[in-house]
Amino acid sequence: MSAVNSLLKADPLVIAGRTFRSRLMTGTGKYPSLTAMNECIVASGCEIVTVAVRRVQTQAPGHEGLAEAVDWSKIWMLPNTAGCQTAEEAVRVARLGREMAKLLGQEENNFVKLEVIPDSKYLLPDPIGTLQAAEQLVKEGFAVLPYINADPLLAKRLEEAGCVTVMPLGSPIGSGQGLRNQANISIIIAEAQVPVVVDAGIGAPSEAALALELGADAVLINSAIALAQEPAAMAEAMGLAVRAGRLAYLSGRIPVKAYASASSPLTGLVQ
Repeated sequence: MSAVNSLLKADPLVIAGRTFRSRLMTGTGKYPSLTAMNECIVASGCEIVTVAVRRVQTQAPGHEGLAEAVDWSKIWMLPNTAGCQTAEEAVRVARLGREMAKLLGQEENNFVKLEVIPDSKYLLPDPIGTLQAAEQLVKEGFAVLPYINADPLLAKRLEEAGCVTVMPLGSPIGSGQGLRNQANISIIIAEAQVPVVVDAGIGAPSEAALALELGADAVLINSAIALAQEPAAMAEAMGLAVRAGRLAYLSGRIPVKAYASASSPLTGLVQ
């Protein structure tokens, strides 16, 4: 085994006691077809895939047959509460998601990606509603992965409430603006005792790599893959970028200096 593989093998992603090799999570929305979606899941190497419970339940366009289209014996389902505007709605949909996971063979799956988004224009999460829903879902035994603004104080409150990750947005959902909240994300990473997953806004592999270089434990990417001109190729690129970013973080970059430092030794020069 190479030194690189040994380094990565000794550094798995662990969420709520469950171990994953890949640090890339993907979604199931916006794909041109279910076939394209599956190609991207395979190409990315991801092991966690989010599913919008409400959209599957209502057979929304693009979601017909989605739950049955994925091989859930190989992929860990992350039900999400997309479309919920209040804490009460999110709790109800989370319960449906847990039952859906059980029906599809994941009896022990109590994961939920918590989204409470009353704002239809900017799609920014409601911090108060998110905290309220998280506290209730933790009481009910869920492993809660909350989607939040890059707010270090809120992240800490959610961790204290028992959430198994925090998921700060890099920039608004689907915007492709990258890590606009880098300073706050860095604070969250420094203070968190649970995995930090950068969710939303990543548009290019370089931005995914940067998130991991900063010390984020994982990223969740949907639009940048699904809406790319070649989705499967972009999915593979994102998988490689996440791997590269984590390796860079583990390797330890050189310090930034204000002056030059020669790569070659200055001793023994020909006179």
